[in-house]
Amino acid sequence: MPFTLKPDEGFDIDVESTDYLKTHVDTGDRWTLNFGPQHPATHTTLRVVLELDGERIARCTPHIGYLHSGFEKLAEHMDYNQYVTIVSRMNYLSPIANDICWHHAVETLFGIDLTPRCKVIRTIMAELARIQDHLLCVGAAALDLGAFTGFLYGFNARERIYDICDFISGQRFHPDWTRVGGAMQDLPDEENFKKMVKYFVNEDLPQALEDLEGLVCRNRIFIDRTAGIGVVSKEDAIAWSLSGPMARASGVVRDLRKDEPYLCYADNWDGQGAKAVEFKVPVHTDGDVYARFQVRIEEMKQSAHIIRQLIDRIPGGPIDTLADGKYVKPPKSDVYGSIEGLIQHFEIIMSNRGWKAPIAEAYGANETANGELGYFIVSDGGPRPWRVRTRPPSFINYSIMAKLTEGHMLADVVAILGSINVVAAELDR
Repeated sequence: MPFTLKPDEGFDIDVESTDYLKTHVDTGDRWTLNFGPQHPATHTTLRVVLELDGERIARCTPHIGYLHSGFEKLAEHMDYNQYVTIVSRMNYLSPIANDICWHHAVETLFGIDLTPRCKVIRTIMAELARIQDHLLCVGAAALDLGAFTGFLYGFNARERIYDICDFISGQRFHPDWTRVGGAMQDLPDEENFKKMVKYFVNEDLPQALEDLEGLVCRNRIFIDRTAGIGVVSKEDAIAWSLSGPMARASGVVRDLRKDEPYLCYADNWDGQGAKAVEFKVPVHTDGDVYARFQVRIEEMKQSAHIIRQLIDRIPGGPIDTLADGKYVKPPKSDVYGSIEGLIQHFEIIMSNRGWKAPIAEAYGANETANGELGYFIVSDGGPRPWRVRTRPPSFINYSIMAKLTEGHMLADVVAILGSINVVAAELDR
C-alpha cells in the first residue's frame, strides 16, 4: 500500500514563487552560459545551455551529450545473451538492474518462466541495485549542494553492494550477470552470500541512512536549497510521462512492482501459493527537490525490508530453468557429461542454430531506481532481435528539465539536476 511522506516539521519555509513571467521584470540584458559538460555538478557528458537575465534563468536548453551512441542498433548484431553486456552500461549506477530487466523482456518474448530460486535471487539483486542507485543519487545531491560528507556516507555503503556483485558474477562494476532463463552461474557460496547481504541491510545501510539524514534533513542550508525548488505538479508528472521517484514525489501512485508485478513481487512466485513480498510505496505531494530526496531515502528502507523477507527463503534447485533447452544454456555437468548437453551448449553459445525466437513483439519493463525501464523487442524468428527499443527512465525524466529550471536562480540548476538523477548513458541513442 502507498503511504504519504510528510516534510520535516519545525521549519517555516518561505518558498519564493518560481513563475518567471509573474515575479520578474525582464531587463532585456541577457547572456548565455554553458552549464557543463565540464561543470562538476553535471557529472558526465550533460550540457545545459542557459539564457540568463542576471542570475535568473530565462531559458534553458538541455543537451543529452554523446557517450554510448547506438546502443539500440547494437542489439541487431548480438544474440539475446550477448546484448546484456550493452544494457548494463546504459545505467552504470545500478547495472545489474538493467541485466534483470533486459532478460525479463526476452523471457516475455520466449514465454519462459523462471525457477523459484532464480526469482528470489533476482529480486534480492534488483533491490540491492535500487539501493545502490539511490545511495549515489542522494549522496551526490548532498555533495553538489556543499555537503561533501554526505557523499562519503552514501558511497561507503555502496562499496558493500559492489562486493556482492563481484561475489556472484566476478565483476564489481558491470556484472553482465543474467542469462535467458537464469543467470551466468549459481551462487558460488550461498551462506557467504546471505552473510554479506544481511550485514549490508542490517548494519551498513541503516547506519549510512541515519548519518545522511542527520546531516541534511534538519539542515537549514539544505532545506533552503531544496524545498520549493523545481516543483512538478501531479498533472505535469503525468503529462510528461515521468516515473519512479520523480513521479511519486509529485503524488503519482504508480510502481510496476505493485501495478504489473513480476518476480517475487507477484503472488505464487514459487508455484506453491507463496505471497508476494510486502512493502510500501513512498509517495510525497510537494513535488520539489526535497520531496524527491525524501522519497528515495524511504525507498531504500523499503528495499531493505524486501531483502530481509527473502534472504532466508532462497529455495533450492537449479537457478536456470530446464523447461526448454532451445533457449537456456545447459548445466555444466551436462555439457561435460553428455553428448546432448554438449550439443545444446554448442548450438546456443557457438552457433546461430540455437536461437529460434518466435516471430513476435514483446515489451518487458521493471521498476528500477529511476522509474520504468522497458525494452520493446521485435523478433523475425532469427538468432538476434530484429529491432530493440529502450524506454530509459532518465531520458523521459530529463525532458522536463527546461520547465523546472526556467524562472529559478542559477544556483538552483545544481539542485534540480541532482534530483532528477540523470544517467547520461541512458540518454544517448
